[in-house]
Amino acid sequence: MKRESAPIEKISASAYTIPTDAPESDGTLEWSSTTLVLVEAHAGSASGIGYSYANRATCVLIVDTLARIVEGRDALDVAGAWNAMVAAIRNLGRPGISSMAIAAVDNALWDLKARLLDVPLVHLLGAARAAIPVYGSGGFTSYSDARLAKQLGNWASSGIRMVKMKVGRDPAADVARVRTAREAIGPDTRLFVDANGAYSRKESLGFAQAYAELGVTWFEEPVVSDDLEGLRLIRDRAPAPMDIAAGEYGYDLVYFRRMCEAGAVDVLQADATRCAGITGFMRAAAVADSFHLPLSSHCAPSIHAHACCAASAARHLEYFHDHVRIEQMLFDGALEPVQGALHPAQDRAGFGITFKAADARQYAV
Repeated sequence: MKRESAPIEKISASAYTIPTDAPESDGTLEWSSTTLVLVEAHAGSASGIGYSYANRATCVLIVDTLARIVEGRDALDVAGAWNAMVAAIRNLGRPGISSMAIAAVDNALWDLKARLLDVPLVHLLGAARAAIPVYGSGGFTSYSDARLAKQLGNWASSGIRMVKMKVGRDPAADVARVRTAREAIGPDTRLFVDANGAYSRKESLGFAQAYAELGVTWFEEPVVSDDLEGLRLIRDRAPAPMDIAAGEYGYDLVYFRRMCEAGAVDVLQADATRCAGITGFMRAAAVADSFHLPLSSHCAPSIHAHACCAASAARHLEYFHDHVRIEQMLFDGALEPVQGALHPAQDRAGFGITFKAADARQYAV
């Protein structure tokens, strides 16, 4: 039976900057707000939404360059639109803003396609599981010990069995902070740490041993993620129960392949708001699968829930404090964990979320 085409009529983009609920920092950066770049894609009687956590320059690139590349194409042919966008940014460079702009559009196109077909996105991608476990992520270095303990302890009490905290800004205080976190969550909740590349190689080896004694089983970006030899060194010498993880700054398949080929990580991370959308994320998942490595999604839980349930390599999803807060503020239908896992809605098409334009207006930039 011949199907009817659904030309993409309009791509629009807007940006919203939302203040954090307190000053935040990790091992190498400080921030007080987060910007969400939203894309709306329209075809026939349906519209889809996608987004990236980027900045207003990303929004400008979408409006000035990518929209005209995508408009007029068949909304069901997402791969064709993705290829055209990647080709169009050749002279702008693939990493960074270009890939985040493509990500926001690609995410909207997948949502649009699923809505046109009236199915949840996970069904369109092909479900490998019904739910994906999450780990609560926050524990910023700017937090007092009391706030750190409260945030991580609340996640543990709610049934989330894995939590992550930031380290690296004040190395002299890190072991004590990790001990505070362990006492707050108890012995049965897994504890992760993320240095955001703040340590040197030798510092990382020392902290890996100290953290392992406190039951830490995940050490993310102990050194900068471009130092593949350093990551491999730490992976080889870290205590056996501890996974070394990186990959959140990957924008294309070459990055992920090089990281895997170098033996740099025990778990590969990928972010569909950076690596050119759901299309790029599923390709990164295939790379992880081909190296027999598990995959973990980075941030943006409402974007990743469906993709992680479709990717056989996916282990868990990052339930990041800032993005959870923003997604619950700006979208109806944002998922919340049930027994420590996100279950994509089976009765709503696409990502299953609706943008609350009126609520977002005060944050528009």
